[in-house]
Amino acid sequence: MGLSPGEAISREQAVQWFAKNYPNVKQATVAAHLTRLSINAPSRVHYSARADGSDDKFFKIDGSHFRLYEPGRDPTPISDLSPVPDDSPAESPGASSEFAYEHDLRDYLARSLHILEPSLRLYSDEGITGVEFPVGGRLIDILAVDSNGDYVVIELKVSKGYDRVVGQILRYIGWIKKNQADPQQRVRGIIVAKEISDDLKLACSELPDIQLYEYSLSVQVNKVALDAT
Repeated sequence: MGLSPGEAISREQAVQWFAKNYPNVKQATVAAHLTRLSINAPSRVHYSARADGSDDKFFKIDGSHFRLYEPGRDPTPISDLSPVPDDSPAESPGASSEFAYEHDLRDYLARSLHILEPSLRLYSDEGITGVEFPVGGRLIDILAVDSNGDYVVIELKVSKGYDRVVGQILRYIGWIKKNQADPQQRVRGIIVAKEISDDLKLACSELPDIQLYEYSLSVQVNKVALDAT
């Protein structure tokens, strides 16, 4: 695109450039690679950004604008080796009954999709995974693929899931149908929450392509016997 240092481009400009020059590249793939190549995008760690610096191309200005990365001016690129802030919540009675943060639930399910469906797997294409998959400036918690090769949009709520999440997941499903899925591919949704509200159950009762799941946590401890001395 012939960018100069300091020159900003939008995600839409990048999408249009690929649509003109490489029409087989899907919009979601372009958006995901922009995240992978942006040195200050926390989600790049989910897209296997290379540690040798070859993926350090852009600085993300805001949700949809980017400029070229300028070493020495910009912060150290985020990578798998970046320190993780200590944001652990204070312990409280009963806290172990649910995940502390939504990203904890997301990361666990991304590694364990089989507990939802035995054949479910995380979407992956050219180093881009379905964790925080970009859709029109927003992020799907998890994008998965089932045994039939169809897409499954997974929306997570660490505590209680209310009926307003229906509009959110339907928007994501519609985006995937329009911009990512092939005509023959089905797109359905799964909502996972610690507790599903009655309003959400009622809202989904007329939506056969959306399934509801409640999760629970259980911790077991076993005393370790010590050898007598």
